[in-house]
Amino acid sequence: MAEGVLGLGGGGSAALSNDVIDKLKAAERKSRVEPIETTLEDWDTELEKIVAIEAKVLELLSASKAFDLFNTDPNAFEQMTASTTGTSAIFDAVDVGSLVPGTISVNITQLAQKDVHGSTTAFADKDATITTGTGENLSINIDSTDYDFSIDDKTYQELADEINLNSKLTASIEEVGDSSYKLVIKSTDSGTANNIVITTPASAPTGLDAFTESLDAKNMQGTIDGISYDVSSNTVTTQGNLNVTAAETGTSTISIQKDTSTIVSNVETLMTAYNELVDLIDAESFSADSPVYDMGSLTLMMASIKDMFFADYNTVDADSTTDQNVFNVGFELDKTGHMTLDTETFAEALSDNFDLVEALFIGVAEDKGLGTTLKEYIDELNGYDGLLTTYDETMIERKTNLETERDEAIEDLDSKYADLSAQFASYGTAIAQMEASFSGLKMMIQQSVTSS
Repeated sequence: MAEGVLGLGGGGSAALSNDVIDKLKAAERKSRVEPIETTLEDWDTELEKIVAIEAKVLELLSASKAFDLFNTDPNAFEQMTASTTGTSAIFDAVDVGSLVPGTISVNITQLAQKDVHGSTTAFADKDATITTGTGENLSINIDSTDYDFSIDDKTYQELADEINLNSKLTASIEEVGDSSYKLVIKSTDSGTANNIVITTPASAPTGLDAFTESLDAKNMQGTIDGISYDVSSNTVTTQGNLNVTAAETGTSTISIQKDTSTIVSNVETLMTAYNELVDLIDAESFSADSPVYDMGSLTLMMASIKDMFFADYNTVDADSTTDQNVFNVGFELDKTGHMTLDTETFAEALSDNFDLVEALFIGVAEDKGLGTTLKEYIDELNGYDGLLTTYDETMIERKTNLETERDEAIEDLDSKYADLSAQFASYGTAIAQMEASFSGLKMMIQQSVTSS
């Protein structure tokens, strides 16, 4: 005879345990939640890859700025190198790019200097109050204008402070000995136009009664490339940009020439950034396990950058307009897709036709060169609605959606199996009751069989 009916008598209530529910939930979680979690892990790996690629794009952007027509700093072709002889002049240029190559000769015969007057006699107390009772003034003439300063009822120091309020004059109380002071009055600027004439009142006390001129105002005199200068300042701006500052009498020269060494180093920096970006893109493009979700956008970007490097640019020399590309000036492409530079060929191109190579890399507003074109393109990639900007925004949106989908799946499973657990509990109670009734019936059957 059967030992149980519909599981009764076979431990049915015990079979409906939490262990069964956990196994069912784990099996469904494997198919619903774990694929989303795996995709999120891939997203984290993808982020690392994209950050590395975008960093390399920014390196390429930085390298391209050396060849950007619109860069506010001197570009690679505007860099100059200079050598000087002599110590009579100091040379300085704010905008190196606008310097004109060549040699400038300077001969300084006289330095510009300020007019300086000091008290002929000293006074013992700079804080002593001057009292004449006459209301007379100390008069100082500079640049054909008289300036009057009252000396009554003020200290020597207060008088100096008042003179200092005039932008054309500088006054100070100088300690020239132990408890011995003099009032020193100078022109703020150098040059004969700033000559000072001091008129003292008859009632002036010691220290203000007479002044001695210790330095006479003079102009700087000399020649720059044979042109005579007689100016109030020791600094002269020539060629519209080069500051020449006289330091002492004598001769000096400065030789200015194009610094082609910086062009080569900047080209090599540009190549390195390009080659490393090619490696990063190729590594993901040819990998079957790449986590990158939108490889198409990155390959499109790389194709556009390659097109710019391989393109012809309309360059103009003295005689004609010529289509040139980087392979005409020493660039080479190896079998790995890397660019290399034949420095001899490049140096020869710079030597033979500097302007042509400059036009190839820099260009003009109407015909932009490689560097200018590349810089503008990368700016667009990172700009509003640019390819990389859009990629980043899409990545963030994908992660948000994946996290929402995962959380909803987990919540759905938790709810489903919480309900199932409650159902199992009610089923277990019913089965236990039925098992109790069945055990009595089973005993009666067994007794009946035995008595038979």
